[in-house]
Amino acid sequence: MDASLDDLYREIILDHNRNPRNYGALNEGNIVEIEEFNPLCGDKIVLYLQSDKEIIVNVHFTGEGCSISQASASIMTDLMIGKKINEADELLDKFRLYMTDLNNSEPDVNLGDIDAFQGVKKFPARVKCAGLAWNSLGKALQELNS
Repeated sequence: MDASLDDLYREIILDHNRNPRNYGALNEGNIVEIEEFNPLCGDKIVLYLQSDKEIIVNVHFTGEGCSISQASASIMTDLMIGKKINEADELLDKFRLYMTDLNNSEPDVNLGDIDAFQGVKKFPARVKCAGLAWNSLGKALQELNS
């Protein structure tokens, strides 16, 4: 990855960390609330997902931790609002594959700003930071499907 692309990706992560999208609890309506905690680094995410059983109407998060975990949560919430539940499942699978397949460095237009985590995926401990909100999403989707 060239230095200018690396700088752009770093700026996207910092922007989402400084100005998180969809930050704050959801309190009204049919909300699934999932809390995830990474004891190795102290990152914490609470995900609030509101759906009408077919579409994700709204998704917010609260939490604290490193810029990677917070930026990933911000990006993920932006990406999921308005998606059908089955689309959200597909995007979750794509994210997991993207973050674990070191040979896949091709950007995926369906993952939006997640491509900013291209450099992160080389560091397994940091992949866990990026995946924390997505793990919460997976649990929320399972709860919706049960």
